[in-house]
Amino acid sequence: MSQEWTPPSWMYRGRRPPTDAAYFENLTRCVFQAGFSWRTIANKWLNFKAAFHGFDIGAVASYGAEDIRRLMGDAGIIRNRQKILATLHNAREFERIAAEHGSFQRWLDGLDKADNYAIVVRRIVSRFKHVGEATARIFLYTVGEDIRFPDRRHR
Repeated sequence: MSQEWTPPSWMYRGRRPPTDAAYFENLTRCVFQAGFSWRTIANKWLNFKAAFHGFDIGAVASYGAEDIRRLMGDAGIIRNRQKILATLHNAREFERIAAEHGSFQRWLDGLDKADNYAIVVRRIVSRFKHVGEATARIFLYTVGEDIRFPDRRHR
């Protein structure tokens, strides 16, 4: 008897994240997830939340050298300098998007999704650091977008 898969609570399937901070948290999770097992990240995620001030975008965007040293010394998280620096950049990008469009969700909703999200994926990859095409697609999926993954069998 097969059991139907239930997405974890941090995945917004059938709903959307309620705040920009929730979108930012999911993007950060996808960035750090790359190269690690889901279980590793899940087991450390409460530590990530504490280390990154609950994913408060303004707080993370204002991090400086001392915060980077603190994060690099935190054994409770993945201490990958490039991913940490990307998270700071991404927080600043979330701030820019909110300033320009009112919120991340408004920006996302304003993007052309007619071409199976190809344009949206390119825009995310171009604005955020440590985010490639696969990470962008996974992020969109985790925040409740109706994304379809390309069929690679025909390439």
